[in-house]
Amino acid sequence: MTVHPFIEAEKRDGHNVKRTCELLQVSRAAFYARRTGKPGPRAVRDAELTKKIAEVHDHSRGTYGAPRIHAVLQRQGEDCGRRRVARLMRGAGLQGRYRRRRQLTTIPDPRAAARPDLVVRDFAPGPDKLDTRWCGDITYIPTEEGWLYLATVIDIASRRVVGWSTADHLRTELVADALTSACRQRRPIRPVIFHSDRGCQYTSQQFASLAAELGVRLSVGRTGQCWDNALAESFFATIKRELPDTSTWPSRALARTAIFDFIEGWYNLHRLHSSLGYRSPAEYETALAA
Repeated sequence: MTVHPFIEAEKRDGHNVKRTCELLQVSRAAFYARRTGKPGPRAVRDAELTKKIAEVHDHSRGTYGAPRIHAVLQRQGEDCGRRRVARLMRGAGLQGRYRRRRQLTTIPDPRAAARPDLVVRDFAPGPDKLDTRWCGDITYIPTEEGWLYLATVIDIASRRVVGWSTADHLRTELVADALTSACRQRRPIRPVIFHSDRGCQYTSQQFASLAAELGVRLSVGRTGQCWDNALAESFFATIKRELPDTSTWPSRALARTAIFDFIEGWYNLHRLHSSLGYRSPAEYETALAA
């Protein structure tokens, strides 16, 4: 930064440096840093923080924005504000990933039997609610071989993906495999509610028979009300913006491998959730068990 020559003249003439810097809108730290040829303490601290921010951003696979990076830094004992983190991220050209537009996958069946909404938009986590309420939905991943469809089952209490499946079709088998996987992994000891939208896969007789066999109570939201299944929608927004490759995958096999790595290697174990106090689902469940 170039210091105005008038400041140096004022200094030589014995005038107040602080007042002169205020008049010319130049910080005193910048004046003395220029004079000594050394960066000030704040500049040094910004450089240190920027390096740590870049490390956290890289560890998050380039997905974290300022709020989550700030949460990680706080856990590491760094004393800094979220706005400072955001400013340093902008200066370093770093940013999180953002939501993309969705493809329609919900096809309601007007002949489906009526089912109640047993969740009623209550997606709050809770220590006494593990494996009592699950939710799920279907999304798509574009590949050069065509769509790869992903069905999920998420524990509402911990945000953990407890079951999932992929296929090249939207038949009921897709969601049935995800629910079966969840029951095999979690083995709930009490009746569990599974909440979904009114897509024909979830309201089919085939899915109802499977749920009865597994001891699962089915719950559905209202038609056209995405907020009735907001948690499942939120997960899909996350995976679509945070998968390592944002372009079309060369094959369904490669896309499925990436989904497995994201869910089992990152999302469940390490990704921080603001609703869980900036903890991962696995960390939250471990804390409850302890």
